[in-house]
Amino acid sequence: MTSINEQPIPAARPVIGEDEIEAAVRVLRSGRVVQGPEVAAFEEGFSRLVDGRHCVAVNSGTSALQLLLLALGIGPGDEVIVPSFSFAASANAVRLTGADVVFADIEPGSFGLDPAAVEAAVTPRTAAIMPVHLYGHPAAMDKLMPIAEKHRLAVVEDACQAHAAALNGTPVGAFGAGGTFSFYPTKNMHALEGGMVTTADAGLARTLRLLRNQGMEQRYANEIVGANMRMTDVSAAIGRVQLAKVEEWTEQRRANAAYLDAHITAPAVTAPPVAEGARHVYHQYTVRIRGDRDAAMARLTEAGVGNAVYYPTPIHRLKPYWEPDQKAGRIWELPQTEKAAAEVVSLPVHPSLTRNDLERIVAAVNSLGENL
Repeated sequence: MTSINEQPIPAARPVIGEDEIEAAVRVLRSGRVVQGPEVAAFEEGFSRLVDGRHCVAVNSGTSALQLLLLALGIGPGDEVIVPSFSFAASANAVRLTGADVVFADIEPGSFGLDPAAVEAAVTPRTAAIMPVHLYGHPAAMDKLMPIAEKHRLAVVEDACQAHAAALNGTPVGAFGAGGTFSFYPTKNMHALEGGMVTTADAGLARTLRLLRNQGMEQRYANEIVGANMRMTDVSAAIGRVQLAKVEEWTEQRRANAAYLDAHITAPAVTAPPVAEGARHVYHQYTVRIRGDRDAAMARLTEAGVGNAVYYPTPIHRLKPYWEPDQKAGRIWELPQTEKAAAEVVSLPVHPSLTRNDLERIVAAVNSLGENL
């Protein structure tokens, strides 16, 4: 039980400090608040996280995914292979283009797409693979990229939870045709709200800029059908402040995770594995709990340790996907996905944790023992 003098430890804690507030006020006073110099500067700065790729800022991570798919020409008649163990936005972005979602199972360790399952899911209609770098751990890009090349498929990276993650020295967002990032407040860095698309293709980057701005590069000279998915300069200014801090925060997250790895000993709890060559940035520190997960979470909450399940229902079982797929006779066999959804619990790992917080988390988890 939480001591009367101890506050509960939140599962996540967005950072909004004086630097972020001053940046927002500065932009508001300037009068240039939409798609101005702050956005351009944020795009240029973010490029350094993705090996110098072109960066196109938009209003959310979901918009980033949708616009990238549209810019690649993906639409009705196409299929995109997506993990079901992810936030619904991964699949929603595909559906919003008119393409069909094909779900593939995950690896038990990284929670990312299983390359063998992806290979088995490819059909003549497959246009793209969407690896999700879930919880900040890179997907198996070293195995997924050869599959994409073999079948001439686009790779659309959902890196919305993985700012500064890497595999074998290559940052996520720099593998495929394009990558996408989110700047939602609970992410490893944020802009209050926003997203970014990254690509090595200058022509694709220009198409993305047209799509986010009603199809215009010059005012009222619409070249294609587009939408309003622009990032504001207020968001970009906050994002620039956060960008300057994200490496320090990332190292703190990794240090916090290392402490938890070293001290959590409860037999019923399995710490998150890290693949060889992977730089895990721990958007979430996600363990597996064998036994009664609900009871374990209730005990953690009673001890003042925030916790959450990401994600309790796989996407293929959500109503917008389950009902149409059942009517069409599509039955997805995803045993690792189902197992993960039944076992995972995310614990606090954010950079605001103190040593006392970490000790409290360890004590609460270890008190679970093995009889759940």
